[in-house]
Amino acid sequence: MVALLCSTSLCGDITVGDACLISNSKANCCWRRDNLVTGGLKFHALKIGSRKKHWRMKSMRCSLVSMKSSDFSGSMIRKSSKPDLSSSEVTRVLMSFPDTDSSFSYFKSVAGNSNLVHTTETCNYMLEALRVDGKIEEMAYVFDLMQKRIIKRDTNTYLTIFKSLSVKGGLRQAPYALRKMREFGFVLNAYSYNGFIHLLLKSRFCTEAMEVYRRMILEGFRPSLQTYSSLMVGLGKRRDIESVMGLLKEMETLGLKPNVYTFTICIRVLGRAGKISEAYEILKRMDDEGCGPDVVTYTVLIDALCTARKLDCAKEVFEKMKTGRHKPDRVTYITLLDRFSDNRDLDSVKQFWSEMEKDGHVPDVVTFTILVDALCKAGNFGEAFATLDVMRDQGILPNLHTYNTLICGLLRVHRLDDALELFGNMESLGVKPTAYTYIVFIDYYGKSGDSVSALETFEKMKTKGIAPNIVACNASLYSLAKAGRDREAKQIFYGLKDIGLVPDSVTYNMMMKCYSKVGQIDEAIKLLSEMVENCCEPDVIVVNSLINTLYKADRVDEAWKMFMRMKEMKLKPTVVTYNTLLAGLGKNGKIQEAIELFEGMVQKGCPPNTITFNTLFDCLCKNDEVTLALKMLFKMMDMGCVPDVFTYNTIIFGLVKNGQVKDAMCFFHQMKKLVYPDFVTLCTLLPGVVKAGLIEDAYKIIANFLYSCADQPANLFWEDLMGSILAEAGIDNAVSFSERLVANGICRDGDSILVPIIRYSFKHNNASGARTLFEKFTKDLGVQPKLPTYNLLIGGLLEADMIEIAQDVFLQVKSTGCIPDVATYNFLLDAYGKSGKIDELFELYKEMSAHECEPNTITHNIVISGLVKAGNVDDALDLYYDLMSDRDFSPTACTYGPLIDGLSKSGRLYEAKQLFEGMLDYGCRPNCAIYNILINGFGKAGEADAACALFKRMVKEGVRPDLKTYSVLVDCLCMVGRVDEGLHYFRELKESGLNPDVVCYNLIINGLGKSHRLEEALVLFNEMKNSRGITPDLYTYNSLILNLGIAGMVEEAGKIYNEIQRAGLEPNVFTFNALIRGYSLSGKPEHAYAVYQTMVTGGFSPNTGTYEQLPNRA
Repeated sequence: MVALLCSTSLCGDITVGDACLISNSKANCCWRRDNLVTGGLKFHALKIGSRKKHWRMKSMRCSLVSMKSSDFSGSMIRKSSKPDLSSSEVTRVLMSFPDTDSSFSYFKSVAGNSNLVHTTETCNYMLEALRVDGKIEEMAYVFDLMQKRIIKRDTNTYLTIFKSLSVKGGLRQAPYALRKMREFGFVLNAYSYNGFIHLLLKSRFCTEAMEVYRRMILEGFRPSLQTYSSLMVGLGKRRDIESVMGLLKEMETLGLKPNVYTFTICIRVLGRAGKISEAYEILKRMDDEGCGPDVVTYTVLIDALCTARKLDCAKEVFEKMKTGRHKPDRVTYITLLDRFSDNRDLDSVKQFWSEMEKDGHVPDVVTFTILVDALCKAGNFGEAFATLDVMRDQGILPNLHTYNTLICGLLRVHRLDDALELFGNMESLGVKPTAYTYIVFIDYYGKSGDSVSALETFEKMKTKGIAPNIVACNASLYSLAKAGRDREAKQIFYGLKDIGLVPDSVTYNMMMKCYSKVGQIDEAIKLLSEMVENCCEPDVIVVNSLINTLYKADRVDEAWKMFMRMKEMKLKPTVVTYNTLLAGLGKNGKIQEAIELFEGMVQKGCPPNTITFNTLFDCLCKNDEVTLALKMLFKMMDMGCVPDVFTYNTIIFGLVKNGQVKDAMCFFHQMKKLVYPDFVTLCTLLPGVVKAGLIEDAYKIIANFLYSCADQPANLFWEDLMGSILAEAGIDNAVSFSERLVANGICRDGDSILVPIIRYSFKHNNASGARTLFEKFTKDLGVQPKLPTYNLLIGGLLEADMIEIAQDVFLQVKSTGCIPDVATYNFLLDAYGKSGKIDELFELYKEMSAHECEPNTITHNIVISGLVKAGNVDDALDLYYDLMSDRDFSPTACTYGPLIDGLSKSGRLYEAKQLFEGMLDYGCRPNCAIYNILINGFGKAGEADAACALFKRMVKEGVRPDLKTYSVLVDCLCMVGRVDEGLHYFRELKESGLNPDVVCYNLIINGLGKSHRLEEALVLFNEMKNSRGITPDLYTYNSLILNLGIAGMVEEAGKIYNEIQRAGLEPNVFTFNALIRGYSLSGKPEHAYAVYQTMVTGGFSPNTGTYEQLPNRA
């Protein structure tokens, strides 16, 4: 026999005889639910022994021997010697019962006892226990008791009831849940309705709270004044003014008289929405109804006026307060100081400061901090720092917020070093930085595009023992999203749970932005679904961005599905949403759908703006519907939208595109009566006019345009205009037009017209034509070319391998008195380096110094690269070390790239790695190209582990791998037989948003083939052709034929050969060798010789490999 002694505080000292004696089997049965330890109730097993020791009972005894559950509960209460029990003690007793019926029986007996009181804790426990057993009716009794006894119903109360009724979705499903609750006997009274609305508002479920409010009214209950005020505050935060003012009217119809607090809320809501006149009407109404505004009302009004930038009106209200009953208090002055500081009105801030002191309000750390902020915004940092000394003199120590404000001010004007210095001194000044201090820097780095420093600051915060909050994580995600660093962003996002944080709307929006930036649209959409499931409200801006991204990726159906989902996400499409969809429809030529969408947005109460019409015009004009666009132009004006210059430019574009050049000219002249044409107008109209051969008309248009201009246009104007004309009208008409402009002095700087003509000629591979036109404009028309024009000509000639002619132009530059600059020399040096003319390169390099033209870093890089290409790696290194001894030389990635590449290719990997490691010492951060060179070097040397380590290092250091990186890594891994790892990186490449090209597919297909994994190779081959739309090249086919043949799959190899012919490719000797080898290995010599015959008759010359593969004939 074993005795179980209850050691809860309900039981004092008891004798062993008073202890409940239960056999082991019964103990296991009765207490199985709690394993002898339930909610603090502990049972100790005692052996039956001597009864000499007795304990005096302190509070009550537990006599459980042979009792029924109903007797047990009664006995417990009857034997109580205390007037009452605590909530936790009652809960412990409830938990101690072997079944729910016993607990519920005890619960009801406690309810009927005046000495015991139920609380939220006991009721919630009982509700949960009943829910588990499915006892809905008993739960309704508990809920009704809570209402009658006015026991607080908290979130857990309602969520437990929701679960029992199979309502999923938490408090967000409150309106639906209330209907079900009523069906099952949970009838809310007015007090419960008021409390439930407060719970929903506290959880930021404002829409649901309003639905519950409507239900409350329908059931005949009158909400309290506090409920109305809370609803107004919640709706005010959402800028839902219409609903706020509606509530004000409704409360009056129910006989509730608004008080000063209610009116003040309305003024705040109206003021923050910029509806100042309506706010004044409320103020007037307060006076009319005898509910005079108090100091809080006036302060709220002042805040609203300042927010609306009506600073003079705010000052008037302040003066009215000073002369009236309600004198400004400390909060009023803080509001004035803060708002005028936000508006950068330092003089007014100082004036209010003086008034505050006169009114007897002593400045404190809050007001001093606002003053520091105002001084920073005015750029008076010297005075801001001096204010800190004034504070200390007055016995007021600057606090964390003061220093954070000063740091923010410094960062606002990009004084990063000063901000970092202050940050470093904070602890010595007695203030410890918090997460917010780090967030300020993270935010600054992110917005400056320095994602590396942002991430380093985030990590530094963690090492300092400061737990990142969600704002810090969001700030870090912003910088990473902006830089497209999805790896690090994912680490932060998925690490939130590890540090006890839950993503909010901003977190999700930042991650979706990041995924969109790197092209991982599927991940972004997946995250949007997760966001909605977790009750985070998506941002309409991000959804608009996703729609736009999907359209740009030609995933039109998904873009429209996203649009349709907006309703379920409780997002109302904005004019931006419609504009994005209209642009997409226009791009795909879906005119009818665009017009229907346009009409639909009007019907749904989303009025189009000028951008909407312009987008629609763009759609119509690009799809040859300029007539319809002209009709819509009249509709635009009827709807009160004013056409802008973009509107007219779009219509002109449509007319020119449709060949209606003269109509476009007429429209242009009409346009001038309403809107002044801009540069885009000319670039849209003139190319069509010149193309039509109307040179004189084009000349008059440009002459009149320039006559109306106050100043002569810049060179860039002529370059861009001529670029547009050349692209549309071609070289002959464009040159005719240009000659007219230069000859008549319309373009005073003919050089700016000559530049685009030369550039156009080079682009169309007409280098000799460029030289001829250059001679024509300079000699016949008297154009005096500037050095940049000479450089353009020299660069183009060298690109076309016309080195001797380029040298003649170089001599001409010097003979005309123009002094060649570093760019001129660099063009020639680069050409010498690439063509291996090292002697000429060094001769020109010396001439450069002799003519006092200082070589720049690019010059040195060209010489180093030229030496490496010529195989003179040691000479290149010598030059590098000579340059490094000069303090003025700053190496770049282009300095190190050729050196590291040259060393790697010559097998000197250790030296290459040393050079790589030394880059950071000279302030040069390795970029993706440098990593690619070194990874390739180690890969080609068979050192795959070193190549993989470099890849991991580049990712860790924030350098995003490109297609070349993955290709090199896949190649080196496959080369050493580590195909699984190669396949892993190939998949990672696709997941990262990069698109593999034919080279990358070839590498992995060949790697799989060599490892006899031909089924996988063929799967990728089909994926390449069908899913990715990449056309295989001859290497792809040769690789498959070779590996299929080696594996004995000669029939499949033959099919691949036939596919080569269908693809229009011509096989080469390696194709035939691969087929011959396959047939030879498969014991089909006659097929091997047949291929050989085909090869020879086809005009291909067999090589030694051919003969080696042919089988020996007996």
